[in-house]
Amino acid sequence: MREPKIRLAAVVLGLVLVVLACSLTPYNNVKLQNSPLAGGHFPLISFACLLFVLIIVNPVLSLIRNSWRFHLFEVLLIWSMVTVATGIAYTGLLRTFVINLTSPAWFATSAGDLGKLLLPLLPSALFPKDPDIIQPLYYGLKGGLDMGWWEVITHIPWNIWILPMFWWGMLVLCVYAALLGMTGVFSHQWIENEKMNFPLLRVPQILCEESESNTLFEFLRHRYFLIGFCIPLFLHTFNGLHTYFPQVPEMPTLILTQGYVPKEGMLAGFYKMKIYLYPAFIGFAFLTSNQVSFSLWFFFILGGFLPGVLEFLGWRLPAAALGTTFGPVLSRVEEMQMVGAFGIFFLFILWLARYHLLLVLRSLFKRDYLLEYHGLMSPRSAFYLFAAGFVGIFAWMTFFGMDVLVTIVFLAVCFMLQLVASRLICQGGLPYFTLTAAPSDGFLAFMNTRMIAPLTLYLALVVQKVTFLDMRESLAPSLFHSSRLADGSTPHNRFLWGVVWAIGVGLVVSFVAMMALYYKFGISTLPDDWAIETSRRVHENVGQLLEYPEQAKAWSITFTAVGAAVMTFLVLGYHHFLWWPLHPIGYLTTYSSAMDILWFSFFIGWVNNALTLRYGGVSLYKEVRRLFIGLVVGDMVMAVVWLIVGMFTPISYHVLPL
Repeated sequence: MREPKIRLAAVVLGLVLVVLACSLTPYNNVKLQNSPLAGGHFPLISFACLLFVLIIVNPVLSLIRNSWRFHLFEVLLIWSMVTVATGIAYTGLLRTFVINLTSPAWFATSAGDLGKLLLPLLPSALFPKDPDIIQPLYYGLKGGLDMGWWEVITHIPWNIWILPMFWWGMLVLCVYAALLGMTGVFSHQWIENEKMNFPLLRVPQILCEESESNTLFEFLRHRYFLIGFCIPLFLHTFNGLHTYFPQVPEMPTLILTQGYVPKEGMLAGFYKMKIYLYPAFIGFAFLTSNQVSFSLWFFFILGGFLPGVLEFLGWRLPAAALGTTFGPVLSRVEEMQMVGAFGIFFLFILWLARYHLLLVLRSLFKRDYLLEYHGLMSPRSAFYLFAAGFVGIFAWMTFFGMDVLVTIVFLAVCFMLQLVASRLICQGGLPYFTLTAAPSDGFLAFMNTRMIAPLTLYLALVVQKVTFLDMRESLAPSLFHSSRLADGSTPHNRFLWGVVWAIGVGLVVSFVAMMALYYKFGISTLPDDWAIETSRRVHENVGQLLEYPEQAKAWSITFTAVGAAVMTFLVLGYHHFLWWPLHPIGYLTTYSSAMDILWFSFFIGWVNNALTLRYGGVSLYKEVRRLFIGLVVGDMVMAVVWLIVGMFTPISYHVLPL
């Protein structure tokens, strides 16, 4: 049976939800410190919109005329549109964007020598340098607290932002075009040729399929689903009430190991380990393939033994051996293994896709290749889009003075990390992921920083922070998820343009909403120290490198080579032996701060998955799967409930640690 076409009404509803979500995100996430509306790669607001359409909108439309109901791919399009847009509104872009642009001028007014060193390097077209701009932005408009939101928007001096926003907007659009093109090039390979599992999509897909067959409410009343749903229901009811009424007993979801693990010795790496227990993450782990979920927690535990082993061998590596870095969580030199590991796994991805990529190249010259494809867009068109976006970024950077060779190397590393991280998130079912090392750490460790011109170094690191560093709500994995959900929809271009329009509208609405928040309350008075500190640290570290250039770092190079060797061993074993128990992507998460939160939930999910398949087979797995879907749905529903409560109370209870 042919799928019905996606109607314009679904795109319009998606855009309305995008505008509402992006308008609310800055105030909810930054000012209220409420549960983030996105918060990861299974966004809370997307799930809320999904339930809104399936449980409220569709039943109401059915009462009027059954044909008016939103069908499967229309609901999945709405999910995709909200997902790609809300990440932009916060950590995906806007959380640190304006702070990065204004930090040099802020340093000039408050940090004296550092400001004098940095500010002259930067183009005025990109970075506002007038100190008068900083005052209302960081401390709020005069009388801004008494203004309504529309009044604040009309009082923002938009004229001073036209030029920098034009140039930065061009860069962001080129980056997003290149990411969309990269998605189109690899989607067919991952979806059709490799039959890759997308665990984070299983819950929305199953709920939509049940709704399509008119069995959704029967599914929600199933005993296994209700058991799973009730576990987070009771857990977060008690813990949420405890937040507001301390006399209500609390059910702990966090266990610290410091009292049970020695600070020195072989177990030293586990001294600060935390055991988090979150039902939704257990559900995602159960839905992930057994080999992947096992590898994720196994390598995290294995990596915890390394500090003890190095201490046993007498290798006490000082922090100075790492040098100046820009990685989000990079703190020990042995974590540089991830640079080599990411590089080798990227080559492995290309090798797996070698025949597909060859067909893509042939299709550039002969239109009869790749006429049928899976995903958002044709690989041939995607290749042209990626090339245009990449060339646009390159032209932008060199236009503002960056060296040609450094720019090419920098962009190659950035897109390599984006592709590998997207594979890791989509195949690993990770709702939350952070890079260990930044793209710049991958090549600064190998060279003398004197070889890089100051402007090239500075601008590259700012661009990295703005567009390529924070993976928690990044666009690339959301695009791959959207591409998987689009597979089979008709017409293809309606799904694609819905996603593209969501990105464009999300960019504009998110920027206006964030600027309104800043000018009403002031950046300095808002409770988001992470955004300010991490942004300023980039500029401070650049100043450190300019004043005190660094040589190539021997220990960083050594551990990069170790990481490359280990990953080579893992991919060879994974590819050549059917009995091989370890998946290489597990090694890539060894030092990610996300695994501090996820590892135990993935252990529990893996145990249940393995026992169910071993003793009950596929039939029992399909039944028990309802219980773990219930865990996910219950966690998300309770997160939505307490998010709404948090909008009207001075404190908020966070169901998820995102």
